Amino acid sequence: MIGLMHHGLNYILPFVFVLTVLVFVHEFGHFFVARRNGVRVDVFSIGFGPELFGWYDRAGTRWKFSAIPLGGYVKMFGDSDASSGLPGAGLVAMTPAERDQSFHHKRLGQRTAIVAAGPAANFLFAVAVLALLFMTFGQPFTPAQVGQVQPGSAAGQAGIKRGDVIVSINGSAVHSFEDVQQNVRLNPGVTMTIVVKRDGRDISVEATPKRSQLTDRFGNRYEIGLLGIAHKGIDYVRRDPATAVIQAGEQTWDLSVSTLKAMWQIAIGVRGTDELGGPLRIAQMSGDVAQGGVVAIVWFMAVLSINLGLINLFPIPVLDGGHLLFYAAEALRGKPLGQRAQEYGFRIGLALVLTLMVFATWNDLVHLRIVEFVRGLVT
Repeated sequence: MIGLMHHGLNYILPFVFVLTVLVFVHEFGHFFVARRNGVRVDVFSIGFGPELFGWYDRAGTRWKFSAIPLGGYVKMFGDSDASSGLPGAGLVAMTPAERDQSFHHKRLGQRTAIVAAGPAANFLFAVAVLALLFMTFGQPFTPAQVGQVQPGSAAGQAGIKRGDVIVSINGSAVHSFEDVQQNVRLNPGVTMTIVVKRDGRDISVEATPKRSQLTDRFGNRYEIGLLGIAHKGIDYVRRDPATAVIQAGEQTWDLSVSTLKAMWQIAIGVRGTDELGGPLRIAQMSGDVAQGGVVAIVWFMAVLSINLGLINLFPIPVLDGGHLLFYAAEALRGKPLGQRAQEYGFRIGLALVLTLMVFATWNDLVHLRIVEFVRGLVT
């Protein structure tokens, strides 16, 4: 029993730590820009549900930790609830001094900046931690040189040979072996034009990555494309501060694009929906990654921060992207959408988000074999 509790803590503690940091970063983005625009913030909460503990700052904001560590929120003066979606009752009766501190009385540009600041903070956090890693531990770098070609592989059939240096794929320049992997893995079964440098000459070949099922060390299954080549080795290159920031920005952009491509492939049925994970799988991955040390957990946090920023930008009411969508409509119409339209939008958005959460959690239960365990108990 003690061993089971210890094993559980190995997953729970890293999960709570990772999620707390990322939620704080996201919500602090909203908080910081709101305060810079003169908005009074009533509550800054890490987690939902009953308050565990908290305190008031000099500006009257209640900073608190709540019982359910699956998110957080910033409740601004004038909001009807924690989502900041709809104005609260009594806005008309506010005094001029109160209106000056109310989120819903700010200009459209100010409200847009406040809402966009949450996802922006997640992207900036990813850039910052990756830049720190590149300056201290070093940036992983693998030259795009072929060290081995598997017999009968897509690369072998295309005529790629050991020692070739891959120059470009489908017209896009390749700078490292990671660039090759990124392009190939996301295009299983898609014919690609690959330019390789051999004996000082550029040679163009056509290769079709073979479809392959991959199970990572967390047990997640993916369909990816494989050429059947291996690199010669991995180097870690320490960067100066300016280069580290630039490289971290490029890495964040590449991870964002790859994530969006994968989500689109799930949406159109190219990739399986079982790849969608929820809080249970994040908890499992947090515990497993934590075993790899500080560098591994920091990389994991950067990737999760990017995902959190992207998801929040989806144009679904309740999420930040939904707010921005309403503000775009307001900019076009010259006035906000009607109260009823916004209410229906937020109800639909809440239903979509809850449905996605239930679906992802079900995937987690199947992935962790909890469903199989429960069936064994009742049959």
